[in-house]
Amino acid sequence: MRQLVALVLAGLLALSGCGGDSSSKGAAGKSGSAGGSGAAKQIRVGLVLSVGGLGDKSFNDSAYQGLMKAKAELGADPVYGQPEQMSEDEKYLRQYAEQGMDLVIAVGFLMMDALAKVAPEFPDVRFAIIDAVVDQPNVASLVFREHEGSFLVGAIAGLVTKTGRVGFVGGMDIPLIHKFEVGYTEGVKYVRPEAEVLVAYAGSGPEAFHDPVRGKSLALSQFDRGADVIFQAAGSTGNGVIDAAKERGLFAIGVDANQNYMAPGHVLTSMLKRVDVAVYQITKDIAEGKFTGGSHVYGLEIDGVGYALDQYNRDLIPPDALKRVEAIKRDIVAGKIVVTDYTAIR
Repeated sequence: MRQLVALVLAGLLALSGCGGDSSSKGAAGKSGSAGGSGAAKQIRVGLVLSVGGLGDKSFNDSAYQGLMKAKAELGADPVYGQPEQMSEDEKYLRQYAEQGMDLVIAVGFLMMDALAKVAPEFPDVRFAIIDAVVDQPNVASLVFREHEGSFLVGAIAGLVTKTGRVGFVGGMDIPLIHKFEVGYTEGVKYVRPEAEVLVAYAGSGPEAFHDPVRGKSLALSQFDRGADVIFQAAGSTGNGVIDAAKERGLFAIGVDANQNYMAPGHVLTSMLKRVDVAVYQITKDIAEGKFTGGSHVYGLEIDGVGYALDQYNRDLIPPDALKRVEAIKRDIVAGKIVVTDYTAIR
């Protein structure tokens, strides 16, 4: 009996030390553990989420889904941290590096400066960052051609709008989000040159990405001005845009993850930005010994961006419109249509 109790206690102790994040919780705020599978040789991955954390139904949730896929299919041993403010980012990145993680992933451009400081201090640790370029040999910069996906959903909006007026609600007023705006506007104008695009941003600080009340207010204002489709690129702030579309019986367009399910019949489509694919792929590269620093670009040609079509929105987009959008997609991939990359011209 004593031997059985000892074995149980030993198992519990082993579990408490596997995949947990107790050390970073004390020093850097909220954190969580995704657990481990107990494999003999596991890839340890530390994921530092952007401010706002899990539950945004968008950017952070997509990154977490990629982490869970890596756990399920690659046997990765993941942990994740949720900074409550930007000042905590560096603490999480440094702690995961000190713990000897095989890979530390920074979710979002807001961590660029923190990672640029931490990465050179740990040359034997591999890092990745989403939506920013950090020029260090041990950093993989995972960037997306958001302008291409935004062009496609802009074309859908232009083909579906009945008023000839559509909207865009961005989160933080920064070049990255202008990249969505410009691509969307070009897509609208490509199929309907006379259409008008209303534009609004939620703010100039990180809080602009997690203020759904503000998002709803901005969307209602655009609906009042005659818009009948609004594309949001605003993190959880965009959830308020979707609420407004449902309330008014009009359309929103989701972003990053497939948000069609959030208001069936009122989310025209979602601009897919496959953060989950990028997180999974860079973890797979580590597992296979293929990690390389530098830029890893995800565009239409590898379905790194795109638009969502499923049971929730299939009947909202006419078949002829879908055929037109698919033809546009092929032309972008072939280089026949060149979409402006706002961040490249700054």
